[in-house]
Amino acid sequence: MKVLHIYAGNLFGGIETLLVTLAKTQHLCPQMEHSFALCFEGRLANELRSLNARVNMLGNVRISRLWMVWRAWGRLQQILDKEKFKIVICHTCWAQTIFAPVVRANNLPLVFWCHDVPNGKHPLEQLAKFMPPNLVIANSRYTQTSVPKLYQTHSETLLCPVVCPEFTDWKLVRQAVRCEQSTPEQAIVIVQSSRLARLKGQSVLLSALAKLRQIPNWICWLVGGVQQSCESDYLAELKLQAQELGIIERVVFLGQRSDVSYLLAAADIYCQPNTGPETFGISFIEALYAGLPVVTTELGAAKEIVDNSCGYLVPANDIDALSQVLTMLITSPETRATLALGGKARAEHLCNPINQLNQLYQLLSQVIEKKAFA
Repeated sequence: MKVLHIYAGNLFGGIETLLVTLAKTQHLCPQMEHSFALCFEGRLANELRSLNARVNMLGNVRISRLWMVWRAWGRLQQILDKEKFKIVICHTCWAQTIFAPVVRANNLPLVFWCHDVPNGKHPLEQLAKFMPPNLVIANSRYTQTSVPKLYQTHSETLLCPVVCPEFTDWKLVRQAVRCEQSTPEQAIVIVQSSRLARLKGQSVLLSALAKLRQIPNWICWLVGGVQQSCESDYLAELKLQAQELGIIERVVFLGQRSDVSYLLAAADIYCQPNTGPETFGISFIEALYAGLPVVTTELGAAKEIVDNSCGYLVPANDIDALSQVLTMLITSPETRATLALGGKARAEHLCNPINQLNQLYQLLSQVIEKKAFA
């Protein structure tokens, strides 16, 4: 089954991580052959190519410039003429709006993989409504509840496949990373790896950590680099906040990293106190695989991932509750060890790549079969 994934490709976050995972795990479900059609060069295209994935470039597209759209249509048509794809998946309303007409014109089954919660009112969502897919895949039950605001199409929930790093010696990795970061082995490292978006709660985390100034031997790694201009302003605000709170010496801003799995392996606690709901949270699963207790807010899909076997959910924007949980985890190695065991099992149960890829194959097969007999 040849599957074409259409996406913009100019940023890097959860969707991009999923697409890279599909390329990386191709061998685990050989019944599916994944190809990718992107509009922009960047980290995503480079990582896919490094995995020997087939990457087709559609050219830069701005929906307000019709000549760019027509040119991209032509390139997509060339790809569809050359490769006999069985099914096409669009990963955003933007991609669905622009490219669904070409897919439909070729009478191919079309799937919309819903990674965000739609409200049905955004201009792109209004346009996307004119091209309903044959199936909607939602990345969580939380996301799925909002799908009817966009499409009345049948939807299914499929948690993203997430790969557990296969380090031959986790302790050696931990030592090497800590040495690189000049972090003592006895230090308790609290890490957050996410986009520099306000809803990810970096500012809330800093406020909670300020209440722990008197507790020794902790340090915080904030992972995530500037990808848009607004994120540059937010980063400057976070650095100023850490300075004003008197914890700047204990907070390390690591920027954009491609070795997040190594950083997680060297940390002790994962904390991401979102101020808005997460539609899934690949970073939570990655942290659980690394044996880190996960602390986040009881919003959105986080409640589908984190339970008392692997971490703690706290009320949104409750700095006191967050600081209390962090204090307990910093000072209790026994609790961290217990949650580490539960976390690995939880991640495997939810996002084992073989299980999730087989589910994806079954869903796509059903769409293709139904389309053939329509």
